[in-house]
Amino acid sequence: MTSKQFKRSNKMTKYIQFIVLAAALSACTVGRNYQRPEVALPASFGQQPAADSSIGNTAWKEFFRDPALQQLLEAAVKGNFDLQIALKRIDEAQAYVKQSKAAFFPSLTANATANTSIPSKNSLNGVSLENFLKTTHIEDFTLGVGLSWEIDVWGKLRRQKEASLATYLQSYEGAKAVQTALVANVASGYFNLLMLDAQLRIAQRNVALSDTIVKMISMQKTAGQVTELAVQQSISQKQTAEALVPQLQQAITIQENALSILTGNMPGAIVRNSSLEQVTLWDSLYTGIPAEVTANRPDVKASELALQAANANVGVAQASMYPALSITASGGLNALKASDWFSIPNSLFGTVAGNIMQPVFQQRRLKTQYEVAQVQREQAVIGFRQSVTNAVREVSDALVSADKLKEQQRIADAQVQTSNKSVQQARMLFQSGLANYLEVITAQGYTLQAELNQADVKRRQLTATVDLYRALGGGWK
Repeated sequence: MTSKQFKRSNKMTKYIQFIVLAAALSACTVGRNYQRPEVALPASFGQQPAADSSIGNTAWKEFFRDPALQQLLEAAVKGNFDLQIALKRIDEAQAYVKQSKAAFFPSLTANATANTSIPSKNSLNGVSLENFLKTTHIEDFTLGVGLSWEIDVWGKLRRQKEASLATYLQSYEGAKAVQTALVANVASGYFNLLMLDAQLRIAQRNVALSDTIVKMISMQKTAGQVTELAVQQSISQKQTAEALVPQLQQAITIQENALSILTGNMPGAIVRNSSLEQVTLWDSLYTGIPAEVTANRPDVKASELALQAANANVGVAQASMYPALSITASGGLNALKASDWFSIPNSLFGTVAGNIMQPVFQQRRLKTQYEVAQVQREQAVIGFRQSVTNAVREVSDALVSADKLKEQQRIADAQVQTSNKSVQQARMLFQSGLANYLEVITAQGYTLQAELNQADVKRRQLTATVDLYRALGGGWK
């Protein structure tokens, strides 16, 4: 082996040793791996027996059976602006994931330069050029590529990829959480619209009834059986019912506009083919076990993924405090004359270098970033536990609301029946002279409030069912 060959072999051995050392160091990863925090969950929700099934796993097209509501929800899922923005956030996060994957590969740059330097004739360079090279200027032509490759010694790039992936999945779950809330808002708004329709019919019916009572009392006044005060009070009762009509019409239009905006459309009328009385409730509202609920809710998943990203960012910040190992290389063509630029191999040049950089004093910037990352991870842990606790609370609240509203509905139905009978009896007794006009007016006022309350209780029942469905993570399927 010649001396030249020996030097080349020795140089190659050093390169191989350097690469092997870099590969060995890249197996090191700082920062702890993610572990889900312990959260104490109850075995079941209140008195409801634990069950494997949950209405939260039901697709919204199966849960809401009203055809008009299904069409409204379909339009909202396709056209809602908030949901569209959430889906764009997924694309944004996906781009960062691709970037984090590409960080493992070397960065490559290409450049081409051509310059001419004309020094002063009275300068040292000018005198040297004229005396030795017999020229007054220097030309330099370069065409080259540069390569830079950071070796992932401490796992910083891997932690960055882990954080980017968790952020991407978080945006995905965030979009599902937006859809869950959207479906619940549209359904609640639709049921509120049906309630307003029912209350408008009640008010209009009471206006007609009040008109009959006004005429009846006016006839009694003509006969000298009552005074003008009785007529005025009956008219006042009629005006109370009349005032409700424009109020309810206004509320209906506002609710229609709100639903139109949720679907991504301009304000306008909303089609509904059924009445509040025709909407049926689910016979059984199975919740499943709390552990299943927290696993099914998109917002809880998003909260946990935010914690995973925060945990990975701690590793990134910690790795930034350790030595960074990088390999750089450059090569290409270089010549003093344009005619010799592409003269190969004479114009070829190349350099290879390895670099280890240890941050020493960075004005405490790196340590602060590490400490902040740790605090943000602790905040994410608290946020995750809070989301789980809120999920259990929302399910419990919706369950007790649905249960107690059944009893309220029964009482409201009985109250309407009683008040209707009292109106009929009061009118008969008044016509027979056995009751005064105040009893008739009072009975009619009670009936109006009872019927309005009955419609409101039915709406709240439906809303409680929707709240339970959303609390169980339903609506995104």
